[in-house]
Amino acid sequence: MKPTLLILAAGMGSRYGSLKQMDGLGPNGEAIIDYSIFDAIRAGFGKVVFVIRHSFADTFKEHFRAEKFSDDVKFEFVYQELDNLPEGYTVPEGRQKPWGTNHAVMMAAGVINEPFAVINSDDFYGRSSYETMAAYLRSIEGTEGQYAMVGYYLENTLSEFGTVSRGICGVDKDNKLTTVTERTAIARSGGMVYYIENDEKHELNPHSYVSMNFWGFTPDYFKHSERIFRQFLDENRDNLKAEYFIPYIADKLIVDNIASVKVLECDAKWFGVTYKEDRPFTVEKINALIAAGEYPEKIWKA
Repeated sequence: MKPTLLILAAGMGSRYGSLKQMDGLGPNGEAIIDYSIFDAIRAGFGKVVFVIRHSFADTFKEHFRAEKFSDDVKFEFVYQELDNLPEGYTVPEGRQKPWGTNHAVMMAAGVINEPFAVINSDDFYGRSSYETMAAYLRSIEGTEGQYAMVGYYLENTLSEFGTVSRGICGVDKDNKLTTVTERTAIARSGGMVYYIENDEKHELNPHSYVSMNFWGFTPDYFKHSERIFRQFLDENRDNLKAEYFIPYIADKLIVDNIASVKVLECDAKWFGVTYKEDRPFTVEKINALIAAGEYPEKIWKA
């Protein structure tokens, strides 16, 4: 069995100022997703599913055309739009954006029937994280509710140029997730890491595990997502900015004893491009990895 890689690439890059999923950061115009796919293929993933928007589908498909990649890997494209809602639900008047990361995951329910990993399009997770996740996903084939997450230390995932969103994680003695709380405005200043809520700063442990949206699931996750999404919509009828995040589902399934989430440790170093100012640092890091022999200068055949 080869697991599938699900890439969340439907974001519009409002803080970045452009479609960062398409930004050529490598020496031959490679985007971060190119390196993600390269790492996933050599770790043993057999299919890649992209969640995108119709508005940039043609440009996106041209960059990520299948003939660039290994002939052994299959590709699928699915779409996340504001009106992708369960039967009987309509978009609230005034709602501007789709419903968040787990809403994006739900769009792949019709094309994934095997254990799968979920990643962001603009995060560079590192080779060993894919190897660790692929091994775990192969080990849980045929099971339900035994999920996983690659854990990173909070202090290693911050931007120097603005706030970031992170799922703050608690773990038990077996390194299984006990809680995950989405914080949407985390920053570092004066040696303190904190999140902002209601215009107040709340200190965070910089060594806390955080979710960088590198998750591993079995296909039963889709049925739980559909059920909980209906509850979420009912509870947030008047909240036009409510987002259906992956950590929200993971936390609920853990609390309800429906699933467990193993926090996978690896030695990979994360970096990403939340803001345009992050770009030079990311380019520098990619070039350093190429110089160290971690990646070839040209990763694709075409």
